[in-house]
Amino acid sequence: MRHNKKINHLGRTSSHREAMLSNMATSLIKHKRIFTTTAKAKSLRKYVEPLITKSKEDTTHSRRTVFSYLQDKAAVTELFTVVSQKVGDRPGGYTRILKTGNRLGDNAALCFIELVDFNENMLKDKKSSTRTRRSRKKATATPAVAKIAAEAVAKIEDAEIVEEIKDAEVVETPVEEAPTAAAAPAAEEAKAE
Repeated sequence: MRHNKKINHLGRTSSHREAMLSNMATSLIKHKRIFTTTAKAKSLRKYVEPLITKSKEDTTHSRRTVFSYLQDKAAVTELFTVVSQKVGDRPGGYTRILKTGNRLGDNAALCFIELVDFNENMLKDKKSSTRTRRSRKKATATPAVAKIAAEAVAKIEDAEIVEEIKDAEVVETPVEEAPTAAAAPAAEEAKAE
């Protein structure tokens, strides 16, 4: 059982872990994307997203609260001016973690964590198609409905062909009779000669 194992200690003491997460959050706010290990990125996401939410309300109290976590005036100013303007209408999920493979030396899982609204390449793709967490029924028909529709179209086309055949003139052509079983050996002998 894994009771009380929600926090990944990352092999560090509490003070070291808080200092590391503070520095990583400052770097993420200043540079908008940082490369790190997957475990650190997941811990950083839980650390920085509440700070970004707090930055949506620009008050002295929220600035002081965020400063107590970041300990960097330039990062706090950047967060409350630039970042909060871009994420103002987003209801959470401000960061994205993209895995990049494993490190050569120790095979640690690497990734980069970035602020979602600052990656213009991903924004171009996402604006063309909106997605929700719960998938909706698409406008395209299911295979069973498509089969029924195809059969209906085929019946309509058959009916039109039948009407065209009825309207067409009937022309009789003579048909040659097939040779009977007795006549077949005689025909083969004639060919042999």
